[in-house]
Amino acid sequence: MNAVRFALCLFLFCVLFSSSGYSRNVSSRPAAVNIGAIFTFESTIGRAAKIAIQEAVKDVNANSSILHGTELKIHMRNSNCSGFLGLAEGLKFTENDVIAIIGPQSSVVAHIISHVANELQVPLLSFAATDPTLNSLQFPFFVRTTQSDFYQMAAISEVVDHYGWKQVTAIFIDNDYGRNGVSALGDRLAERRCRISYKVGIPPDSGVNRGDITDILVKVALMESRVVIVHVYPDMGFKIFSMANHLEMMGNGWVWIATDWLSSVLDSASPLPSETMDSVQGVLVLRQHTPDSDRKRAFSSRWHKLTGGSLGLHSYGLYAYDSVWLIAHALDAFFNQGGIISFSNDSRLPSGEGSSLHLEAISIFDDGKLLLNNILQSDFVGLTGRIKFGIDRSLILPAYDVINVIGTGYRRIGYWSNYSGLSITPPETLYTKPPNRSSSNQNLYNAIWPGDTLLTPRGWAFANNGKQLRIGVPIRVSFREFVSQVQGTDTFKGFCIDVFTAAVSLLPYPVQYQFIPFGDGKENPSYTELVNKITTGFFDAAVGDIAIVTKRTKVLDFTQPYVASGLVVVAPFRKLNSGAWAFLRPFSARMWIVTACFFLVVGLVVWILEHRINDDFRGPPKRQIITVLWFSLSTLFFAHRENTMSTLARFVLLIWLFVVLIINSSYTASLTSIFTVQQLSSPIKGIESLKESNEPIGYQVGSFAEYYLREEVGISKSRLVALGSPEAYANALQLGPEKGGVAAIVDELPYVELFLSRQCTFRIVGQEFTKSGWGFVSTCFLVHLFFSHSKKQSITALDLNKEYMFLCCIDRNEKFSIRSGFTKKDKISKKICPYSEPTF
Repeated sequence: MNAVRFALCLFLFCVLFSSSGYSRNVSSRPAAVNIGAIFTFESTIGRAAKIAIQEAVKDVNANSSILHGTELKIHMRNSNCSGFLGLAEGLKFTENDVIAIIGPQSSVVAHIISHVANELQVPLLSFAATDPTLNSLQFPFFVRTTQSDFYQMAAISEVVDHYGWKQVTAIFIDNDYGRNGVSALGDRLAERRCRISYKVGIPPDSGVNRGDITDILVKVALMESRVVIVHVYPDMGFKIFSMANHLEMMGNGWVWIATDWLSSVLDSASPLPSETMDSVQGVLVLRQHTPDSDRKRAFSSRWHKLTGGSLGLHSYGLYAYDSVWLIAHALDAFFNQGGIISFSNDSRLPSGEGSSLHLEAISIFDDGKLLLNNILQSDFVGLTGRIKFGIDRSLILPAYDVINVIGTGYRRIGYWSNYSGLSITPPETLYTKPPNRSSSNQNLYNAIWPGDTLLTPRGWAFANNGKQLRIGVPIRVSFREFVSQVQGTDTFKGFCIDVFTAAVSLLPYPVQYQFIPFGDGKENPSYTELVNKITTGFFDAAVGDIAIVTKRTKVLDFTQPYVASGLVVVAPFRKLNSGAWAFLRPFSARMWIVTACFFLVVGLVVWILEHRINDDFRGPPKRQIITVLWFSLSTLFFAHRENTMSTLARFVLLIWLFVVLIINSSYTASLTSIFTVQQLSSPIKGIESLKESNEPIGYQVGSFAEYYLREEVGISKSRLVALGSPEAYANALQLGPEKGGVAAIVDELPYVELFLSRQCTFRIVGQEFTKSGWGFVSTCFLVHLFFSHSKKQSITALDLNKEYMFLCCIDRNEKFSIRSGFTKKDKISKKICPYSEPTF
């Protein structure tokens, strides 16, 4: 009996255990699963998303291989682009026990609902919220199933850089979507040494009228930048373009770039009314790239039948469709891992007694984290391409189409991908090759710009609210031919000033600048202090005889040198008079000794080789010695009479006669020079001999020569003597070290040449031992490029007779700049500055 009872108990335990296990399996594969969707039904994105989500749910339920009999049920809510309504509608999803929410499309609503999703542990899959600040650190249950504006702004920054524009104006909607998008744009532009020179936000409410938009655009027109980025909602965007067209801001010289809000409208509502299309002609637009595929083409055909052609399919509709399939794949993995659809109340919420809010109805999805992990680990191919998330929870391989609005539609002029930048090749093709971001590989097809032109706009114009450039000019006391202040006035003259004014006069528009004197007028100012005044912002630039040296280029930017310069040594010299012994001067004493020795050696060698077989080299010892000496000396004049019989002796004699020929020629040339050219001599041979001596060295007051001699050459400061004028130069050199003067002067070549043009008792000794030049300097790239009159237009040192000149500048302090083409009579040739664009 006990055995029977034990068997019955064991049987019941097994039945209960097996039924318990079966029950677990059933609960993990329920008959139906509820998911929510929240977006704005009557928006450009919402109209397409609603149909796409419904069709995706139908396709998932019709495919038994995904959820294996579990039905997806969709519950849609309208947020109406309101954060408050979005929150209210989002909380209503708790009534339906939804396990995931698709949406919202608005970044503003997403910020609010993401807090609710975090608390309820319900994954929030947004197919259209592109605000880059919506990240997994703050909102772990937020999953972006589209591309972040972080990548869209990266694409725009590369387009801006590709065309050589360095400043842009940004018009944005003043909410989370607009502000954070433009902030990302500023960061990405800065990486390419570009910037947003002016930005203006538009309130997101509907109270903005045409007058408000007009005021904004008038301010934009006053700026120097002609590249305008529009990052707003569609309704506001078309108002901006309409008013810009009315204000003639959609003509030549303007560049308008719209974010993907415009491409969504063009894809869903094309063709737009002719009046609307006329207002956006020439605009560049970005569109999220979705690879072409058979599935995508089939769905597009199906879409056309569903909508009757009244509503186009844009990329956000495709991402909404894939979001449903993403949930389906994640649910399948969730159930396979034993996940259970169950909810529990939040103990932190207060009791609902005496309240009509019914907070006790709000429940937490118990296995929400498991479902979230399966969503993030999903990897499948959808209509938008491969759906897989990277480490930062962004979709991998972000890419955009770059399209150009022309006529009644648009034309794709290229692609951008985070993998290889700008290209005219689809990103899918480039993914099979190593990434190549070289500048030569960044290409786009030609665009038709506002004003119906193929000529790429320069992206800037002379600002109507510009300020004067504050240009520092040194007040020189010596060598005033280069730069000097006209006594009693604020004007300056001199070679350097002539160069600057000649360059400015070639500009096709007036440049406002003001010369500010620098120095006390008693001695040459310190050029290092002048340069430092620019770094502190006191001056915007400096014009004058400013040497381009390494130390200065580390903190400032110089133009190309307009005068070749470098340090040289000037020393006194003495004349070498010709006398009775002048014939010995062509060769040094050592050279005379070596030559005499060679004569004797050659005579001795020939005698050794010949005296046994040649009677001319035989006889008494005295005679043989005389023969050797005579033979050697006679070869100097090729007058030797002794015949050589030995082959080896003849070979030696042949070589020696060739050497004698060279010696004769050198001696004759040197001797001729001595008797016909004035001979000068100086104990100083160059900077090296000057360094090795202990004699004093002069330099010009305010010059960088002191720093160079002391720090680079290693000459003691005690040996350096400051001299303030050409007269001081001459006096110090004439006195010499013995009488309190200097042994030599080290100065820049232009000053030395001017000094020597008036002084004939001094000269340059040695070689120019530094290579630099004079240039204009600023915190900006005030770059002067002087081109020679040739087809190649090679860069040369300044020659005022040159017929081409090119000047461009950018101010890093965001104040001023100059940029122009260069002219030759009636011919105008314009070049694009490789560094910058103007800012006045």
